[in-house]
Formats: sequence, C-alpha cells, structure tokens
Amino acid sequence: MKKPTRKSLSDFRTAHDPHAAIARLEAELRKAQEQSADAAAIKEAVGTAGAHLDVLKVPEWAAVPPVKASAPGVPTLFLSDLHWGEVVRPTQINGVNRYNLTIARTRLRRTVETAIHLLRIVDRDLNYPGIVVPLGGDMISGNIHDELQATNEVNTMPTVLDLFEHLAAAIRLLADTFGHVFLPCVSGNHGRDTRKVWAKDRNHTSFDWLLYQFLAKHFMDDKRVAFFIPDGSDAYYRVYNHRFLLTHGDQFRAGDSIIGPIGPLLRGNQKKTARNQAIGQDYDTLICGHWHQYIQLQRLIVNSSLKGYDEYAYQGNFAFEPPSQALWINHPTNGITFRMPVFCEQQAASAKAEWVSVRAES
Repeated sequence: MKKPTRKSLSDFRTAHDPHAAIARLEAELRKAQEQSADAAAIKEAVGTAGAHLDVLKVPEWAAVPPVKASAPGVPTLFLSDLHWGEVVRPTQINGVNRYNLTIARTRLRRTVETAIHLLRIVDRDLNYPGIVVPLGGDMISGNIHDELQATNEVNTMPTVLDLFEHLAAAIRLLADTFGHVFLPCVSGNHGRDTRKVWAKDRNHTSFDWLLYQFLAKHFMDDKRVAFFIPDGSDAYYRVYNHRFLLTHGDQFRAGDSIIGPIGPLLRGNQKKTARNQAIGQDYDTLICGHWHQYIQLQRLIVNSSLKGYDEYAYQGNFAFEPPSQALWINHPTNGITFRMPVFCEQQAASAKAEWVSVRAES
C-alpha cells in the first residue's frame, strides 16, 4: 500500500501564503486571457472583431410591432442538425433514407424554397418585415467518432467551406425575399475539435462558431442581414415581446425508448427556466435541436434534422422521422400562431383514399 506523502512545513506555508495564492491566481488569469486572446485573434483574422457579434442587437423590424393590424407577424425558420459531410447508406437502414453532400445541398435548397412557399400560403403578398433564422448547431458532421472519421464524405475543413457557400446562398435568397434576416447562432456538439465538449470556451473550440464568423463577415456590408453569436452555449433574444432561449440541446441527457426525448427535454427546460428566472432573464419558449425529432409544445420547440434517419437511429430502434426543419410565425399580440414542419425533400405519395367512406350494412 502506498504511503501518503508527508508535506513539509515549507509546503504548508506555500499553500497558505497569500503571495503564492496571488501568483497562482495571476497564472490562471493569464491562461484565461490567452484563451480569450485566441478567440479575439480568430475574430481579428476573420474580420469580425469590431462587429461585436456577441452583443444582442435585436433588429427594429423584429422588435417593434407593425402599425398595420392585419400583418401576420415575423416568421422563423429554424436551421439545425444539418450534419453536412456525413454519409448515410440506405443499404444499412433498410433503404428508408440516404444522405451525402449532393443530397444535403438539394435538401437545404428545398427547405428554404418550401418555407417561402408555405409563408406565401399564409400571406400571398409576403407582408413580413423580415425572417428570423436561428442556426442551432451540428451544422457539420465532424470527426468526433472513429466511425465518422472513417465514413464522412470529406474532412472537416472542406465541409465547412462547402456549407459556407450554400448557407450564404440560402441567406441571400431569404434576404431578397423578405427584406431582412436575423440569425441568432449557437454551436452544437458535432462541430467540436476536442475529445469532449468543453464547458469553457465551448464555442471557440467549435467549427460551427467559426462557420458563423465566416458568414457574418460575408454579410457585414449587407445591412439586411444581422447576426447574434454569443460566446456562451445559449442565445437569448426576442421577437416582439416573445422571449426565446436558443440552445443546441446536448445538455439534456437520458430518456428511454418509450417516451423518447420528451422527459429530458422537459426536465432540462424546467432547469433552464429556474436558472434564468434567478438572473432576471425569463423566457417564454425554449428552442433546440440535437434530438432529430420535430416537437412543438407551448413552451418548447425541438427541431428535426436535415440528415434524417441514420444508422445510429436504426440500430437504436428509434422512431422513423422524415428530414424536416421547424417553421413558425410570431404575431405581435398573439405570440406564436402558425406552426408547421418544412419537409426537406419530396414526400412519397400516399395511397389514394376516398375523402369519406361509409361501411355498407350487410
């Protein structure tokens, strides 16, 4: 049995010496400043250092209710869990889905075009002051597991560049259609370059965050487009008087095959509600991704994914769900009104059925 190490009197003095404690704290402060300086250096290199993207500036069009009473409100198209670069092979999941870069590009374009089509059904003339587009993380597949390193279509850097090009085109189309776009952004767990997700510097170790910085720089001279990229894991913002808390959702754990994610999601929402009430940042609705299931509740909106059903879901016997993204409209006085999933690809036609049928008496 190993004997405990005896501490000398000098060790005791060092541990209780205020000068030694100050020196230790100064060293920790320098380390923290170096980490912060790394993030600042990245922003400087990208060109977003002076934009203060981590400070919330809600655009006036999303904060001030319209004068016209018949205006439908502000729509939100929630984009998350794109898993860009991942490959899903249909032969391994009984043929119910497939995914690669070509399919991802097609699905993203269809998602944006379908969202515009649905919003035109609500208001033929698209009388919306702009559109909110939260980016909820897991934008790329990443190399966080050995199986992803082995099966991703391309590596991380080319994936980020390819996604940047197509997201920029999607944002530009939305700006051209609705006049303004506001994008609150949080990082996911798949885009990290660390073995585990860090609590400290979570965003600064994520390619999601880097992608958002690239996009913000790209649209810096376009006054129609505004970004909010906080340094923490949550983005707190509002549309009119409705307060949202955007998070990725990987903080919520557990669940089972019967109730699925609803248990951890409701528990997690309750914990966040209590935390935010204690610091005077109450919110009305939590929105998150991560779980790849479309859920719309009064105080909780959970996004599905662009990737859709995969080998992990199939092996875990999870319920099948087609790839979709969440869309809703915030009315200035009624809060969230229209809620609708945007299916990311053409759905198979259902078997023809009569509108109504009556069983004949025998």
